[in-house]
Amino acid sequence: MNKVVLITGASRGIGAASAIKLATLGYKVAINYKENSQAANQVKAHILNMGGQAATFKADVSDENAVVRLFEEVATELGALSHLVNNVGILKSQMRVEQMTAKRINSVLMHNVTPYFICAREAIKHFKAHHDTKRCAIVNVSSAASKLGSANEYVDYAASKGAIDSFTTGLSLELAPSGIRVNCVRPGCIYTDIHRDGGEPDRVDRLASLLPLGRGGTPEEVANAIAWLLSEEASYVTGSFIELAGGK
Repeated sequence: MNKVVLITGASRGIGAASAIKLATLGYKVAINYKENSQAANQVKAHILNMGGQAATFKADVSDENAVVRLFEEVATELGALSHLVNNVGILKSQMRVEQMTAKRINSVLMHNVTPYFICAREAIKHFKAHHDTKRCAIVNVSSAASKLGSANEYVDYAASKGAIDSFTTGLSLELAPSGIRVNCVRPGCIYTDIHRDGGEPDRVDRLASLLPLGRGGTPEEVANAIAWLLSEEASYVTGSFIELAGGK
């Protein structure tokens, strides 16, 4: 099968590391980004320099019409989609719930939950139209925050990731009869730029000593888990979660 994977939010962090990892495994990689074309093109260039195949696609995946266009563009340029990594997400400044506005909460939910649903919806359509669905798979990127709650910092973000956990379970059960596998990774303290978005770029360094393994994780370590869940090696795995949180 011609393996084509779309990774949302793939211009940085876990998404970028996953794009590079999957390219080394023979996937054609669709690198989705919203605004940072320079970063997305750097990921693409890295893959092309390795001899892989990749293309960049600008789209706000919280916009339903943009998602439909995105999937059509990916199919035209790279071929029929066979795998999806739902990775896109935002983080707002650290704040207690008593200070949060509805505008902030709705923004987090719109960008962290809705894209997973509509991207999965479109992916399923493409899987069923063009492939043996038993070889297709989706991986959702959640967070250890979904279980820990992120009190005093990002309860809204944690709640959005709790929604992704429930979404993973429900979707995996819906799609099991067709053989499409749906799994999830829950990264913990990972060295990515998202912490800067929350106002504390060095957050992982602050928390690393509190983790059982005594260190933060890397995007590449998360990408390795995503790659395994997408692969035929995980052919009997669906509705499952891999914790990548240093033992927390």
